[in-house]
Amino acid sequence: MMKKKQDEKEVVKKCIYESIKTKELLLEPDVLEKFILVSNVIVEALKNGNKVLLCGNGGSAADCQHWAAEMTGRFLKERRSFPFIALTTNSSELTSIGNDYSFDIVFSRQVEGLGKKGDILICISTSGASKNVIEAAKAAKKKRMKVISLTGNQPSHLSKISDITISVNSTKTPRIQEAHSLIIHILCHLIEEKLF
Repeated sequence: MMKKKQDEKEVVKKCIYESIKTKELLLEPDVLEKFILVSNVIVEALKNGNKVLLCGNGGSAADCQHWAAEMTGRFLKERRSFPFIALTTNSSELTSIGNDYSFDIVFSRQVEGLGKKGDILICISTSGASKNVIEAAKAAKKKRMKVISLTGNQPSHLSKISDITISVNSTKTPRIQEAHSLIIHILCHLIEEKLF
């Protein structure tokens, strides 16, 4: 029993150390620059009366909803609500589009209806290869929207068609998702600071 507990503690420590190491890679100068660039692009769009759409699957869908909640509600400051819309939340839309057309276009169809020039589409995909997210990015480009992506290791098909990509230098999905959560919180902080 003692040996098993010790082994389990080692598993826990390994996960924590891996997460820390993955997040430390975000301190690279070129990645830090991208934080500033992304926050500036989002702030400029919001100042111009544009909105931010977000899409992703699974854990990345949860990240989209988390980010939209921080921006329409409140992150750290009392301020006006920002127009962030997670395209992952309306089960009637997702299932009707998926059923009537294809799951590959559940996000792009919404971008077609909701997006306009000057808006931003944020794509979150640990692999950078999610077909429905890539289709959404293509639809956004047609509408002359900016495409910002959070991915795992680059290059990916998604990163190639995005205007800006913040990539997490890992191949482990849980570690990438943990870093994405940190990235989202940092960007929320920067956006609030720049606007208020």
